[in-house]
Amino acid sequence: MRKKLLRGLLCLLLALALAAGGYVIYVFAAYYRVEDNQILEVQTIHDYGLDRELRTGEEYRLASYNIGFGAYSDDYSFFMDGGRESRARSPEAVWENVSGAVSAVGELDPDLLLLQEVDVDGTRSYHQDEWALVCSLTGYLHGTFAQNYDSPYLFWPLLEPHGANRAGQATFSKFPMASALRRQLPIEEGFMKLVDCDRCYSVQRIPLAEGDRELVLYNLHLSAYTSDGVIAEEQLKMLFADMLGEYEKGNFAIAGGDFNKDLLGNSSEIFGVSGPAYTWAQPIPPELVPEGLSIAAPFDGEKPVPSCRNADRPYGPDNYVVTVDGFITSANVAVREARVYDTRFRWSDHNPVYMDFVLQ
Repeated sequence: MRKKLLRGLLCLLLALALAAGGYVIYVFAAYYRVEDNQILEVQTIHDYGLDRELRTGEEYRLASYNIGFGAYSDDYSFFMDGGRESRARSPEAVWENVSGAVSAVGELDPDLLLLQEVDVDGTRSYHQDEWALVCSLTGYLHGTFAQNYDSPYLFWPLLEPHGANRAGQATFSKFPMASALRRQLPIEEGFMKLVDCDRCYSVQRIPLAEGDRELVLYNLHLSAYTSDGVIAEEQLKMLFADMLGEYEKGNFAIAGGDFNKDLLGNSSEIFGVSGPAYTWAQPIPPELVPEGLSIAAPFDGEKPVPSCRNADRPYGPDNYVVTVDGFITSANVAVREARVYDTRFRWSDHNPVYMDFVLQ
């Protein structure tokens, strides 16, 4: 009897080892990166028969919002941040959170809109096409979608696996876009590439009414889960070099999105929550930002509002909060103000941020 039990246990262990080995092979075999310099389709979302023109000397508004794949209501916690949940709670919850996020941005009435973590086919979001949903809920004329995430099926947590997910960045404009491009960012190699996204930024070119200059608009979502800061800095260096090149050509360059960096430099002091588990958002080293570019961190000195909460627990006064969403501008862009719009994290683990600017 003992020999039979031992033989059965060994067979079980062998089966588990084979299954684990097969899964590792599947994950690495399914992994791929989207090619660099991929041309993006500029889609006409709504055709009102009249396009607006972008001009110098006029004030415009740009907003950015990481919508958290439609899962993060204010009482949601995420397993990769130390919380409990791995998926949105239902298809209805996805619709409610995405439509709530779009409604919040609509109150800001931005001329240009950048969204991150927009799922188009995900286990975690019940295969809801959030790009199509956002397009149906907004009144923008033109838009682009850039994929930055297409993961193999993640069998974790065991009782409710995170699954396979495809997501990206969506950019919307009230002005015609001449073209758009997806640029591949450097990421870590080895095992770490499997837990990070296929990071990218999208580049949208919007012609000005006068002359042959363009507003070059960047939508980005930089790495959060890195084993060291080298890759994060390499991503910033690539972005800055790209933007600086456009500025030197006489174009206007604006980047916005989720930097996964402490854009205020001292969010823990400002918002009063810190701890050893909350060091993932580091400041951007000032020496990394070249002359000709500057950070436009959203901040209201009288009543500062964070742009992101750590999702290790439902939102409350003891949450770690930080401002990681914001903008980078070239020197020929005058920033009138940059602020966080306080939704109290009702529809995402981020708040939307916005910037009013003038092209000089």
